[in-house]
Amino acid sequence: MSEAVIAWINFLLLNIFSVLFNYFYILSVQPVTLEESRGERAWTDCTRYRTISALLVFLMTLNLILWLWFPVPGLTWRIHDNFLIGILIALCIAIPCLIILYKAFKDAKGETMKPSKETTTYGGIYQYIRHPQTVGEFPIYIALAFAVNSLFLVLWTVLYILITVPIIKHYEENDLVKRFGGAYHKYQKTTGAFFPKIWKGTKSHEDRNSEK
Repeated sequence: MSEAVIAWINFLLLNIFSVLFNYFYILSVQPVTLEESRGERAWTDCTRYRTISALLVFLMTLNLILWLWFPVPGLTWRIHDNFLIGILIALCIAIPCLIILYKAFKDAKGETMKPSKETTTYGGIYQYIRHPQTVGEFPIYIALAFAVNSLFLVLWTVLYILITVPIIKHYEENDLVKRFGGAYHKYQKTTGAFFPKIWKGTKSHEDRNSEK
């Protein structure tokens, strides 16, 4: 089998795994919605979907790394002739993201891999941004693209993130509203999705009236 064929297979698998990740992860963040049709087993199903999603993340990571040896012919656009430049950019992206991801996993505790009905709210980093795991995880794909010195993969990963993240956020937050009700609506107003709200603003006229 030629290197070109291997390269195309690797790129095809990257796209397949990315679509499958979206499918299973979106299912995994909707335990309350799925419970309406499946009952209690929906929570167990979501844990299984989350595990499958983690495996797909691992496979996507391998696909990105394999590009180093098997780039698709005609798409071998280098970021820089000096390979170390891409590595340095990758580290600048990956290090803060890994710190955020570690903090998000720690503060979410077991909920990261096993959604639970007993979970109420998160503390720690979740007091500042609603989706720290997304902030920590997805840019690492871009970091990997820089690490393998591929401008094409940088563009691919950025496009993938721009498409995927809003879709995941939509389904996840719809389920969280069902799960936590008005408390989550208030959380959405006071806490940024991906960046801290520096200016929280003053209370709205409706909020002030509701307190009277």
